[in-house]
Amino acid sequence: RYLLLILMDAERAWSYAMQLKQEANTEPRKRFHLLSRLRKAVKHAEELERLCESNRVDAKTKLEAQAYMAYLTGMLRFEHQEWKAAMEAFNKCKTIYEKLANAFTEEQAVLYNQRVEEISPNIRYCAYNIGDQSAMNELMQMRLRSGGTEGLLAEKLEALITQTRAKQAATMSEVEWRGRTVPVKIDKVRIFLLGLADNEAAITQAENEETKERLFESLLSECRDAIQAVREELKPDQKQREHSLENDSGKVSNIQYLHSYLTYIKLSTAIKRNESMAKSLQKALLQQQRSDEDGKRSPRPQDLIRLYDIILQNLVELTQLPGLEEDKNFQKEIGLKTLVYKAYRCFFIAQSYVLVKKWSEALVLYERVLKYAREVQSGAGAHRNSLKELPDVQDLITQVNAEKYSLQAAAILDANDPHEMESPSQVKDGKPLSERFETFCLDPSLVSKQVSLVHFPPGFQPIPCKPLFFDLALNHVAFPPLEDKVEQKAKSGLTGYIKGIFGFKS
Repeated sequence: RYLLLILMDAERAWSYAMQLKQEANTEPRKRFHLLSRLRKAVKHAEELERLCESNRVDAKTKLEAQAYMAYLTGMLRFEHQEWKAAMEAFNKCKTIYEKLANAFTEEQAVLYNQRVEEISPNIRYCAYNIGDQSAMNELMQMRLRSGGTEGLLAEKLEALITQTRAKQAATMSEVEWRGRTVPVKIDKVRIFLLGLADNEAAITQAENEETKERLFESLLSECRDAIQAVREELKPDQKQREHSLENDSGKVSNIQYLHSYLTYIKLSTAIKRNESMAKSLQKALLQQQRSDEDGKRSPRPQDLIRLYDIILQNLVELTQLPGLEEDKNFQKEIGLKTLVYKAYRCFFIAQSYVLVKKWSEALVLYERVLKYAREVQSGAGAHRNSLKELPDVQDLITQVNAEKYSLQAAAILDANDPHEMESPSQVKDGKPLSERFETFCLDPSLVSKQVSLVHFPPGFQPIPCKPLFFDLALNHVAFPPLEDKVEQKAKSGLTGYIKGIFGFKS
């Protein structure tokens, strides 16, 4: 009970320190509080180790208390950047946990080995800062893990890699691409080009598709930043670049050629990423039946068509890069790659037509695939080395020939299927049931929720309306004359006027 009280105090101080560590990224003043809480955790751990020296405590608890004390001490020294002291403390902790793992059952050994794996990256980081350059290679391998780095080292590894490349970039002054040497004066571009080979190697060694996708996104992000830095340099150099274009008979300036090189890297990386995604989808297509049994949505050929559309668009952009319009070899390589991806795009379009039983369209597209593939084989020649990384068109030819025979057989079976020829959809003419009692046909819609029994609402029918009566007698009526009344009123007009003046009434 007393040991647990001290242990909880240490854990509370340590957990508060880890919270402050996250908050210190945006509020640097909290770093002082962080170090204070770590010192408090180490003080409680020292008290725990002293209490465990009692004879009432078994050997296992004593060793665990010593390892716990060494771990917290190493973390405190790590934050103070006292690399040697931190490395000694972490090594002591690692040694104790390794001995405990060998001394107990396999279930308990798993927990101890897990602690050893968490401590090892910190030891390598300390070794690198002390001066052990070989530890850098081990740290670079940590980027290949699916979830990235965790724990105390998470926020320091990327900064360390960038710092190392920045030191190497100080000695880098130029880069050569397609027979032309271009000076590199922008530091961000230097750092990116130095890390390009390492990033590509990490992508190649990635263990799963999730890790590979994460590394592709990281590389593309860095490439976009480098291109943006070059564009900012291009703006003030616009007039000078146009002048050099006129004087050099179409030869682009060095900064523009460097921009083309970085754009080439970005587009090539995007093509590789989409090709990697296409390969994973193709594998999923082969296991489509198993996916259906698991209840998951199975991939379709339409998913691959979109990827190959994007790849073809990237290849079109590659042919339009400034400075490469006259490079015949480059244009030839891009043309061959375009044919390869067009062949695969046509193949999966044909697969989508097969799913909806459009046999003739699919057969035409299969012939187009064979045409593209034969053009690639006939035009490869000296460019075979550039096509090694691309999918093999010979395998595609073999697969298309097999699919053609399967398609012809399916078309023949489909044409001879009597159920297909006399399907209810062909027999039914859209009339409701009330109008086709004398004709028998299989209509599955009669047992569904949308049954067509009668026309509803019913159509309009003509009915007789009420007769209209017209009064024609008015045209033959003679009204009495009124001339006598009109004349009498005219004669008495003056007399009535005079009587009206003097007030006499008539």
